[in-house]
Amino acid sequence: MLPDATPPPPVSLTPPPRRSGLRTRRVRSIIFLKDVAALACTAFGGPQAHLAMMFRLLVHKRRYLTAAELLELQALCALLPGPTSTQTMTAIGFRLGGPNLAYLTLFIWCLPAVTIMTLAGLLLTRFDTALTARLVQFVQPVAVGFVAFSAYRIAEKVIHTKTSVALMVVASMVAYFFQLPGVLPLLLLAGGAVTTLRYRRHAIVPDKKPIRVEWANGLLWLGTFLVAALLGHYTQLLPVRLFENFYRNGSLVFGGGQVLAPLLFAEFVEYKRYLTGPEFLSGLGLVQALPGPNFSFASYIGALAMRPLGGPGPQLLGAAVGAVGIFLPGTFLIFFVIRFWDSLRQYRVVKASLEGVNAVSAGLVCAAALLLYHPLPDRLLPLPSPLPPWHLPLNPVLVGLTFLLLLWEKVPSVVIVGAALLAGLLV
Repeated sequence: MLPDATPPPPVSLTPPPRRSGLRTRRVRSIIFLKDVAALACTAFGGPQAHLAMMFRLLVHKRRYLTAAELLELQALCALLPGPTSTQTMTAIGFRLGGPNLAYLTLFIWCLPAVTIMTLAGLLLTRFDTALTARLVQFVQPVAVGFVAFSAYRIAEKVIHTKTSVALMVVASMVAYFFQLPGVLPLLLLAGGAVTTLRYRRHAIVPDKKPIRVEWANGLLWLGTFLVAALLGHYTQLLPVRLFENFYRNGSLVFGGGQVLAPLLFAEFVEYKRYLTGPEFLSGLGLVQALPGPNFSFASYIGALAMRPLGGPGPQLLGAAVGAVGIFLPGTFLIFFVIRFWDSLRQYRVVKASLEGVNAVSAGLVCAAALLLYHPLPDRLLPLPSPLPPWHLPLNPVLVGLTFLLLLWEKVPSVVIVGAALLAGLLV
């Protein structure tokens, strides 16, 4: 008699939990990259307007992170040299999916603006910047509405004490009246120092993780800086020298595109004469009228700088060298810092400082709304504004209408920006 056969185990129709988790993260990463692409095509107005749209889409709608976390990342990036909004977007990608997602985030965020500025460099004689300015004539007041709404929401989330209110007001006034390199990082450090004194109010974390600093990206930043300088000096090859020029500027500039512009003007127009003053101003006006990072202006300068070599091939190489050179140092630096930031923020002193940093960040957003609506004369580089004058009676109406639509929460950001572009095309 045959022994009873053991029945086979039941076949599970559901995938293992690990595979299911990987699939969920992959789907979430794809959705996040689509959101990044939407922001890259609609985020007009510079870093603070970018922050406003990140807050609306990534925090309020998608809930990838909290308002406090977004402000912390933005403040951390503002303390580092490089393009603040690009570093912030890259850091969010790193938080959600690690280095691979961060690199994809950086690429998608920069691609539209870099592509348009490269085409502008290739087709300079045929590129009508005046037409572009007319197309975006109603986008600027809409951007002010976004920033004003962001200031309202951020203050609602992070301003809870009289000290925070005072820091927000002082920071907004100083940032508005003193638009100088280094002012924003100093304000953030000062705000954090004020609330650090109240660190005893925060509970002690019992099992703090040890701070482990991974030096790879910091050494990559420094090594690339030194190697590019040596190669540029000894080879005298134009692409290598261009990369060194842009990498150096991207490594040393604080404060975003408004500080980068006069440095690039002095180096590439006045000293090296790679392009003329009118060509520089045309490109600067165009990049300020585009969505995405203002640092994409480097691809325009790189394309024009390679004109003596002849043909579109060298110009495309120059545009690529300019874009990589200007964005790479900030990427190395944020990858270096973000890896130990979560361990560092466990300490009571750091936790207490974040209250002041967030309050100052809210003040900087308020100042950005004021500067977008009523800009002061540029003390660094007096340039003609590429946007229409603010005496138009319709602009305050557009600012208020945008704010109310965002408060209503029924109209997507893409629709608001698209309507503004359509109005500029028709009017």
